Amino acid sequence: MKARLPLIELLLSGLCLWAAWYYTPAGALVRTAGAWFFRTRSTARPLLAYFGAGTLVPPRVQPPPLAGPVPPQQALAYGAGAVLGWNHTETAPRLRALAQKLGSDDAATLALFCGEESARYAVDEAASQRLEDLARALPPHSEACVARAAQAMMLGGAYALGWPVNETIRVTSPFGVREHPILGGSRLHAGVDLGAAPGTSVRAAAAGVVRRASSDGVNGRIVVLDHGRGVSTMYCHNDSVLVRDGQRVEKGQVIARSGNTGRTTGPHLHYQLDLAGQPADPLRYRAERPRVGAGGAD
Repeated sequence: MKARLPLIELLLSGLCLWAAWYYTPAGALVRTAGAWFFRTRSTARPLLAYFGAGTLVPPRVQPPPLAGPVPPQQALAYGAGAVLGWNHTETAPRLRALAQKLGSDDAATLALFCGEESARYAVDEAASQRLEDLARALPPHSEACVARAAQAMMLGGAYALGWPVNETIRVTSPFGVREHPILGGSRLHAGVDLGAAPGTSVRAAAAGVVRRASSDGVNGRIVVLDHGRGVSTMYCHNDSVLVRDGQRVEKGQVIARSGNTGRTTGPHLHYQLDLAGQPADPLRYRAERPRVGAGGAD
């Protein structure tokens, strides 16, 4: 038995070295440098594979004002145009052509920001055509263009959102810094308050997965939906919640009934949009803005 121990230790040491060589950033660097020196193709997965591909980054741009409603099929073109500083009419035909060539909107968006050749290589190498997987097939120096592509898809997801209540319901407190009506002092109001009467149907702004369906002393009965691409929405102060954690919901599905639970000054729905975990003004992504008037707040 003792004679076998050195051999087992040698095998385990070799296994550890192999794992470090193939599955760590340091190993990837050594393999990539070796391939460059010997003029061969590296089998190393790029460093982006080890750091989540950098695809969930809060928006660095403020979307321009909208002249009219965004057609759902053009939401991604609006998002890409906002990042590029182009009009959506320039972006939409390019995205359509690239999607036909490469097979998906994710690949088309990657091609728009990182180049068609890079996107085609990623499509050939990646496990799927999701942007996150495509990004992992590209070299580390592509991180900046991948982040811009992710920004475009995130903003496209925001432009595609519906509205949680009837358009006739007023915004009683908009997004932004305000004097808090209960706690006092200037604080960021991270969403918009909608003066919905108790029992009003609250609808999902887009298809997604329920990440939270619960209650607390501040938000009352709350629903949080994850729509993918870094876009999530929150619906607070409900009288009742009609969905459960992990449930898949469709756009327009009734997920709650509005109410007056939690810390409020009156019945309303607090609707919040988060992009990569950072609150954003949902009215920036809508051309048809509900009327703003005095009323309830958090």
